[in-house]
Amino acid sequence: MREITYLEAIREAMQQMMRKNADVYLIGEDVAEYGGAFGVSAGMLEEFGKERIRNSPISEDALIGVATGSAVTGMRPIAEIMFSDFITIAMDEIANQAAKIRYQFGGKAAVPMVIRAAGGGGTGAASQHSQSLEALVTHIPGLKVVMPSSPYDAKGLLISSINDNNPVIFIEHKLLYKNKKYMQHVPEEIYEVPLGIGEVKREGRDITVVATSFMVQKSLEVAEIIKKERGVECEVVDPRTLRPLDIELILNSVKKTGKLVCVEEACSFGGFMGEVVSQVVEKGFDLLDAPILRVAGRNCPVPYSPVLENEMIPSHDRIRKGIIEVLYKA
Repeated sequence: MREITYLEAIREAMQQMMRKNADVYLIGEDVAEYGGAFGVSAGMLEEFGKERIRNSPISEDALIGVATGSAVTGMRPIAEIMFSDFITIAMDEIANQAAKIRYQFGGKAAVPMVIRAAGGGGTGAASQHSQSLEALVTHIPGLKVVMPSSPYDAKGLLISSINDNNPVIFIEHKLLYKNKKYMQHVPEEIYEVPLGIGEVKREGRDITVVATSFMVQKSLEVAEIIKKERGVECEVVDPRTLRPLDIELILNSVKKTGKLVCVEEACSFGGFMGEVVSQVVEKGFDLLDAPILRVAGRNCPVPYSPVLENEMIPSHDRIRKGIIEVLYKA
């Protein structure tokens, strides 16, 4: 089986679904001739033409408005927002329109649309192009939120998202796009990874580490370091879908290990992992042998300075120290 990158997996999912279903189309800023800000849609214009690979004006609220309207009338749009930071510009369409329509029409109207956005830092893109804002959208009923951490998951989750009859926010980490270190065997055929189902990425008995997106890869690498250093086996859990959240998978892991560390790139205050911690405490407090610890971004804008940016975003060392701290609190 061939190995492909995260970016190639996302492109392949879009291509295959567009070949299968004429109602699927892509809209976004510079997605046609230019191939998108990160080249995800490169070459798709030549195959599908301008009717289905549609450049939009530099107006996120307009392109999400068009996508929402076309979804309600039977299309299945994939709307690309260059950077997840710019979800904020389209929040009226996302939060007050797309997320509410199905509920307000008593389930008689569907909104089958996917909003793809590149998130995360580590690229030197500074404070307005590096944020992790998933907590903003997980708070909104009516939305599904997906953050794949690998090429296999990216393809399968995107296909599931396109097939879903609800609006899905699909956040792709920039550092995963072309990273050959994380290439995977990905089936050439169409397949789905179900929304709302997480996965244990690494089995372990001593401590549970729940992480999202690029932090999953960092946590897996830290788990191997700690195993060599101390013989400790970390169980790494990837929710994959933030909403709906597979909390049972997390609770089952905590039941086995008794300890929990939550890792996310977003600022810790009000971050998504606060919800994970809350649900574990509410539903599984008696499973815990030690206090839960979060390893997250510092509570400041993402700096432009590489030195400061590296300090703001959770590093391998910070994740390692967090795991060790919880291990020896029990």
